[in-house]
Amino acid sequence: MNKRHRKTLDAIFDMPVRSDIEWKEIESLFKALGAEVSEGRGSRVRVALKGVRAVFHRPHPKKETDKGAVKSVRRFLKESEVI
Repeated sequence: MNKRHRKTLDAIFDMPVRSDIEWKEIESLFKALGAEVSEGRGSRVRVALKGVRAVFHRPHPKKETDKGAVKSVRRFLKESEVI
């Protein structure tokens, strides 16, 4: 994990929950952590990490992830015991 990934991880766990994290940065973090990322139907993105699976929706038309999605990413990372 490089400095950019660490910065994204810190942003995900910032309080209060942020709504300015770009989805491409989160997806890059998943890949850096060794997750399998695959495309689903429409804007869905399937992610598998350490036996934990989740489906997220890529934000559109904006590129920033909303607070609810950031909370879901946070929960996913905790369940996969990355943190």
